[in-house]
Amino acid sequence: MKRREFITLLGGAAAWPLAARAQQPTMPVVGLLNPQPPGSIPRFLDAFRRGLTESGYIEGRNVTIEYRWAEDRFDRLPELAADLVRHKVSVIAAPSNFSALAARAATSSIPIAFGVGDDPVKMGLVANLAHPGGNATGISFLMVDVVAKRLGLLRELVPAAVRIAVLVNPANAGISSSTLSTLEPAARALGMQVKIYNAATRQEIDAAYAALMGERPDALFVGPDPFFQTRRIHLAALATRHALPAAYSVREYVEAGGLMSYGTSLPDMYQQVGVYAARILKGAKPADTPVEQPTKFELVINHQTARMLGLEIPAGVLAIADEVIE
Repeated sequence: MKRREFITLLGGAAAWPLAARAQQPTMPVVGLLNPQPPGSIPRFLDAFRRGLTESGYIEGRNVTIEYRWAEDRFDRLPELAADLVRHKVSVIAAPSNFSALAARAATSSIPIAFGVGDDPVKMGLVANLAHPGGNATGISFLMVDVVAKRLGLLRELVPAAVRIAVLVNPANAGISSSTLSTLEPAARALGMQVKIYNAATRQEIDAAYAALMGERPDALFVGPDPFFQTRRIHLAALATRHALPAAYSVREYVEAGGLMSYGTSLPDMYQQVGVYAARILKGAKPADTPVEQPTKFELVINHQTARMLGLEIPAGVLAIADEVIE
């Protein structure tokens, strides 16, 4: 064999694996933009991955997930969203109001699969629920819409409750405003008096509790908020320490020792965000993919906490409870 022919053959052999690799399809990348610390939501992450998996996408096998955590510093979300845009991810998964708004502000071209607890039309994420019309679609899990029902259930558990302390996060103005606009007329209809306390940091939570316990309310209503969710153990412990019956938006508070919750399931929401992200990876256009709303809400009661507070759970409430934690 001539030397030139040998070099040509050798060069072709070396180039062949490179050409084969170049023909391999690029693995799609999902950017998960979350306001919370990673260690606080393992159950939610498992649910998100399950949503992808049931749609045919397995992390590390045929999809990559780029994680961005704001660690309760919501002001970092715009920067983290911009970073995902720079990485040219295939879709941004945004399972909270704050992350959805940050993603929407960062890009009008990369698709967004959101999970929000408020009206996405009012938030400016979509034009309407049936035909979103832009680059975002997902789940609206109606944390605010069940406020009146949650207050009514609290009244059934604590029939003597008249003076209600309400804790909201002023940094989450959209949900706080919607919560209060629903809660206050519902309280008046039940003959209850409401006093509002604001908290946006752990220190402000402690200060709010000190102030409200000076007033000795009959019960506490904790507004829906992702920051409060990351402080659920602290909030439940304060309520227990002060023997204060309290109602919350999601079951994770009750698992931490809170009295009762009524609302949608956050793991279900994360799973559905994963399903939406997978639909988009398969070619669905957010503009034409309707926003879904949950039809199931769960009532969870901590029986041990009720006993500690000297409360007897009415038979009618027990009958409709999805779970009673012993």
